[in-house]
Amino acid sequence: MRSARAFQRLAHSLPQRSRAATKLPALEALGWEAVPVADALGAEIRGANLTKLDAAEFAAIREALLEYEVIFFREQHGFSPANHAALANYFGPVQTHPAYPHVDGYPEITILENDRDRPSLIEKWHTDMTFRPCPPMGSILHGLIIPADGKGDTEFLSMAAAYEALETSLKAQLATLEAEHSFEHGFKESLAQPGGRERLAQALLDNPPVVHPVVRTHPESGRPSLFINGLFTQDSRHG
Repeated sequence: MRSARAFQRLAHSLPQRSRAATKLPALEALGWEAVPVADALGAEIRGANLTKLDAAEFAAIREALLEYEVIFFREQHGFSPANHAALANYFGPVQTHPAYPHVDGYPEITILENDRDRPSLIEKWHTDMTFRPCPPMGSILHGLIIPADGKGDTEFLSMAAAYEALETSLKAQLATLEAEHSFEHGFKESLAQPGGRERLAQALLDNPPVVHPVVRTHPESGRPSLFINGLFTQDSRHG
């Protein structure tokens, strides 16, 4: 979808200056600190120990996520698959991924492992699993083996900031549109590999194309954002 790529380029070009931290009551009550990493989105949360969280600490994490959209935790020593699953379950029912392997005993924790012999087949900006009728509200990434010098970094952009940067007339036009999201379209490189269609046959059956609004509003923050991406979005139509 040509317009999806255009909107994502717009989001990527938004200013990336550091911004002042926002006062977050739940975070401050715990003595934690949120350090913004860019203007459009993102903050590092300092003081949290993800291996043992209570309800108040999770509330602070959720508050920070709503404010900054992407949050980072460093030096989480001893963060186990059980801790990973527990953190995810705080947010609600978890989903499994139909195309990737998972951690033994934890089908909800997907393994993403790429190197020289196993290069990534997906290099497009995307929101995870928008091919689902109810896509996950977010993803939790735990870096175990991280390349040096920033090579292979996961990058993030704010589709809410991209929407805010659009002209009023274009926002009105987009409000009437829906877009089709397709697992088959997004995983076409994997499907084209020898045996790919056989390996992913059940995933294809379980994930037919779905339709979502082009603009969605976050139910908690009330912030509208673009809900299209160059990987899974293959068509748009009037709702």
